[in-house]
Amino acid sequence: MMNYIWGGMLIIGIVYGVITGNMQAVTDAVLASSKEAVTLGISMVGIVSFWTGLMEVADEAGVISGLTRMIAPFMRFLFPKLPKGHKAWDSLSANFVANILGLGWAATPAGLKAMSDLESLERERGNTEYMADGVAKHAGRAASDEMCTFLVMNISSLQLIPVNIIAYRSQYGSANPAGIIAPAIIATAVSTGVAIIFCVAYRKLFCRKN
Repeated sequence: MMNYIWGGMLIIGIVYGVITGNMQAVTDAVLASSKEAVTLGISMVGIVSFWTGLMEVADEAGVISGLTRMIAPFMRFLFPKLPKGHKAWDSLSANFVANILGLGWAATPAGLKAMSDLESLERERGNTEYMADGVAKHAGRAASDEMCTFLVMNISSLQLIPVNIIAYRSQYGSANPAGIIAPAIIATAVSTGVAIIFCVAYRKLFCRKN
């Protein structure tokens, strides 16, 4: 759907430029935007590398494991049906910690691993919608409760340091790139609180229904 929307916007812009005789302006805008995209991409590669590397250093130093232990009660509250000691705990916790620290890029690999581990859990539970090799028997399989909870919480994404936004603001010449920290904490705290309420309410309603 998004491909159609963006494609339509591009076509409309080009056609409008031709009709109004502003094709040169359209061409200039394309060239300027392309240059800006490349510059931003190169800048963000450095930032991504730095924070991802910092995440690895923190992991080796035991900082991540310490934070993981701190949020363990919260994780057990969110995932009460997840077996104790299951490998999904580590990937889920790593994703939550990375998001809290604002390291969205570092959180992505852990998030993918978490979904893979939760899928493995479904096979261990004997869910017939999953084959032994992890390929679904049909494309319309339903996500597990843990998968849904993880996705909702991951989208709400409480962040103490919004590294991504700070980097973008710095790139575009903000006088105070870090000025977004307080509003971001408040906004993500509210969204995370709503996500928790939703997950708990859904869990109770679902259990009551079944």
